[in-house]
Amino acid sequence: MPINRSHFDITFAKLTGNAPFPWQRAMYERFISDCPDNIPASCNLPTGLGKTSVLAIWLIALATHPEKMPRRLVYVVNRRTVVDQTTSEAEKIRNNAEAAGAPVPAISTLRGQFADNREWSADPSRPAIICGTVDMVGSRLLFSGYGVGFKSRPLHAGFLGQDVLLVHDEAHLEPAFQDLIVAIHKEQTRCKEFGTFRVMELTATSRGQGGEFTLSAADEENSIVERRINAKKSLVFHKVDDEKKELADKIVALCNVHKASGQAILVFVRTVECLNAVVTELRRAKCEVQQLTGTLRGMERNDMADPRNEKGCPIFARFLPPPKANANESERWNIKVQTGTVFLVCTSAGEVGVNLSADHLVCDLSPFDSMAQRFGRVNRFGVCVNTRIDIVVPATFDEKDYDARREKTFDLLQSLNGNGSPASLSGLDRNARTEAFSPQPVILPVTDILFDAWALTSIRDKLPGRPPVAEYLHGVSDWEPPQTKVAWRAEVWELRQEFETERDRKQFQRYATELLDEYPVKNHELLADLTYRVFKSIEKLAAGPSTPVWILDDEGRVLVTTLGQLLESDKDDLKDKTILLPPQAGGLAKGLLDGTSKYDPDRKDYDVADEWFGKDKQRLRARIWDGEPVPQGMSIVATIDTRPEGDDSDESSGRRYWHRCAVDVEENKNNKYPVLWTVHVRDVVNHATAIVGGLNIAEHLKQAVILAARFHDHGKRRSAFQKVLGNFQNAEPLLAKSGTGNRNNQLNEDYRHEFGSLVDLEREPDFQNLPNDDMKELVRHLIAVHHGYGRPHFPNPYDPDHLDTEALASEIPRRFARLQRKYGRWGLAYLESLLRAADWAASANPSAFEEDKS
Repeated sequence: MPINRSHFDITFAKLTGNAPFPWQRAMYERFISDCPDNIPASCNLPTGLGKTSVLAIWLIALATHPEKMPRRLVYVVNRRTVVDQTTSEAEKIRNNAEAAGAPVPAISTLRGQFADNREWSADPSRPAIICGTVDMVGSRLLFSGYGVGFKSRPLHAGFLGQDVLLVHDEAHLEPAFQDLIVAIHKEQTRCKEFGTFRVMELTATSRGQGGEFTLSAADEENSIVERRINAKKSLVFHKVDDEKKELADKIVALCNVHKASGQAILVFVRTVECLNAVVTELRRAKCEVQQLTGTLRGMERNDMADPRNEKGCPIFARFLPPPKANANESERWNIKVQTGTVFLVCTSAGEVGVNLSADHLVCDLSPFDSMAQRFGRVNRFGVCVNTRIDIVVPATFDEKDYDARREKTFDLLQSLNGNGSPASLSGLDRNARTEAFSPQPVILPVTDILFDAWALTSIRDKLPGRPPVAEYLHGVSDWEPPQTKVAWRAEVWELRQEFETERDRKQFQRYATELLDEYPVKNHELLADLTYRVFKSIEKLAAGPSTPVWILDDEGRVLVTTLGQLLESDKDDLKDKTILLPPQAGGLAKGLLDGTSKYDPDRKDYDVADEWFGKDKQRLRARIWDGEPVPQGMSIVATIDTRPEGDDSDESSGRRYWHRCAVDVEENKNNKYPVLWTVHVRDVVNHATAIVGGLNIAEHLKQAVILAARFHDHGKRRSAFQKVLGNFQNAEPLLAKSGTGNRNNQLNEDYRHEFGSLVDLEREPDFQNLPNDDMKELVRHLIAVHHGYGRPHFPNPYDPDHLDTEALASEIPRRFARLQRKYGRWGLAYLESLLRAADWAASANPSAFEEDKS
């Protein structure tokens, strides 16, 4: 039921637990206005005033004026820790939405509990909040998708690039990404894509010449706002002659001043080396210390930063705002907060967006944008009356651009006369602030040709003119060293083999790539560090040179090598790569890469691929050995023979099959039995009809999606495919799904049933009677690509029952190009994904199963 505009304050309070600030009320009024720029392109808002409340403001505007708001809000930040905290805000809003009279949004974080849970993409007509980092969201927008198989990349691009409001928080920290999303918006406008893609930057430290939307006089008169923007933060500077030698000791000495205070002390340093030195000395002094760096593995980071988790860190929780007394059960903490004096020592991983608030801050000197973020993590809510910020600065600066920015920052901060409040910072000259920012990276321009190349998702090999996307997301920076990611996977060891020829190696690499498409490396498995430090750690591993290693590039392609070969290669080749180590290599200590940590066979925390949970701690995937029961609610997505050379009769050969299973988060049935073809097609048609019925798209597009749903699986009726599903006699009734344990993966699956469906489609009267060729073209394309192939081609297009299909196959890439020009790159991907969402929903929850006849 629509919410009256005058009830915004009440609805906002029900969603967030807080009364709105004037700027939040003003943003809602702007959202629902009739002006073309009802969504401001830029918002300049101080830290600590609830920028994430834009989630609630958008949801209320969507409820009251759905014609003015995109259906999905994508919230992008540049740190993984902030994703988790933003998601907590989204969860609170969702839990309160029904009581507030607002639509209940789906949530995905593209990592952590809600990572890739498909809730956001299962029903495109449902409002959704998607939170992610620049890498997570940006790569998917460019049809790449770190950790996403090639089949799913168009779906992610379509649903993140159409009917979307993309909010880029702290946009000044990622200028390349900001330019990229603006360029995507302009390209979609130029191509007249039918879907909406709106972009809004949020920043407390703008690089630009002023924001479209900022605080008003009404905000400055608000007592809570006034207290926060004028929060007490006294600046004190301490010079050292030699930063490299003296910095850590000086930081520790300043921390010791607070040792008996009983307060929460935040420490920021620029390097991991300095952080390690500070943490070591504070622990030697028996202080309560927690560290936060970008080098911690995702799983340990998730556990540490979430006090709702029993593994949450009591020290870290001390820096977070506690839940309110009337908070929902899901928001309450399950740990006891550490009392007394506590220290949280961070690198830049703690600077951005994290809702930390310390009593005091001790830090080194960084450029102005970084310092402003640090200041925003101390006395954030203006409740501490004696907050002190101690800053260690070098006595002299060198001539490098980065150090020149630090020197300008020092000059600016000295001009504040000891007042580090948000109001004081905002009073500085805008141009002077910008000149003291971190050096801007070289921003690579994107072109229509690049967008075209990235959209060719079914071409998985390297393609000339299709560069990796990383430098387009972050720019090219001389002062930021390259990074490399590391994870541990058991299959790297279990599938080890010696290759007789290079051809054998390449064939296995394709197999490994397909395997990781089905069972991708998720963010909770990964840690990241500077490439040179990763290389140094790997050099220290005790594992032998023949230890197998897989290296993934940013497109998910696997290079199979050994530890010895890796160490003989150029470490620069590891830039933006992911190294997959076997557990037997060791190298993991407390979630950090440590080359001196030897392999311990009793430890179970190396390979954590299966430690991926959804709502109510439901496991989302599992790998099991042959003979073990398949977990309830899961279905096999791959079967691996780890010893294919073994003799069936020879038990010592160790021949075992490794089943990988996947479960859909909303699946509430155990797909133990097969699903009939007629049942599945009917289910897909029903889901497609419901999905398009809730969307504001043209009627002929709705009809095309529904018709494609009717004919999408006709190719499964082939005898060869029925045998794969376990119907060896090709007897009626035909199957669409095999059920647990019935699929025969020994048979050749090179035949793509989507291609067979295209062949059959031409003989269907309802298809031939469509009113125009445009609808026919779209229906053909939707069917061809509903499993990710056909963009632009099928690798092996053939039909076992129809040999003369060359003309049909050659038309697929030409049709793809024509339709992409007609609907736009993201628009076409969006239309494709409507059918895919319906197909997924039907597969997750079949309306009926074939009875067990055994």
